[in-house]
Amino acid sequence: MAAGPRVLVLGGSSEGFAAAERFSALGCDVTTSFAGRTGVRRQPIGAARVGGFGGAEGLAAYLEAERLALVVDATHPFAARMKANAAAACAATGTPLIHVERPPWRPQAGDDWRMAADVTAAAALAPVTRGPCFVTVGRQEIAPFAARRDLTLLLRVIDPPDAPFDHPAATFLCDRGPFALEAERRLFATRGIASVVSKNSGGAAAAAKLVVARELGLPVVMVERPPRPEGVTTGSVAEAARVAAEMLGLTAS
Repeated sequence: MAAGPRVLVLGGSSEGFAAAERFSALGCDVTTSFAGRTGVRRQPIGAARVGGFGGAEGLAAYLEAERLALVVDATHPFAARMKANAAAACAATGTPLIHVERPPWRPQAGDDWRMAADVTAAAALAPVTRGPCFVTVGRQEIAPFAARRDLTLLLRVIDPPDAPFDHPAATFLCDRGPFALEAERRLFATRGIASVVSKNSGGAAAAAKLVVARELGLPVVMVERPPRPEGVTTGSVAEAARVAAEMLGLTAS
């Protein structure tokens, strides 16, 4: 049984799995929490917990009951509610909190980006094109696109949506990243993709679609990130580990 400090990783992203591995290597007793929205997932290093906590109050009770020494928020950059709950729970219990926030994508020369404040705005901004609009915002936020009957939609999701999606020209593509550049080029060519809607998730796993859109001169509607959460924020798991080692008196590896 691990003798080191108990660490809760709020996972569901590639950074979450990396954090579990890195903090376990530091000698911590790590539990990774998943929201439970994805049917199939990898097993992290250490223990895994699936399901919600019951808001900020439930998470605070869990932190106290489990005597957590640290919370590492490695959730998706758009998991705004979980980040806010983590900040409130950690403030209430005096538990240190470190956010890991991967850098956002930035437009490059040749990009045709149209910025949207949220997915609803993105659905309204999506241009009418001769080919399909490639929607990659996650299955839980596709509802606003149902009203766009003037678009042909190709929606890439990890799992099929829970509720029926009423649209006369929508096709679902169930797939999980990382997505290789050559595979994305083939997808755009075979499906005739003519525009893209994406959240600004950052990272390498889903960036290839933006490269292909740039190569083809296609419009991209990019959903901006929610405001950065309060508290200590790091740009990588390695940086988070260094900050945590100093907080907890551990030897960084």
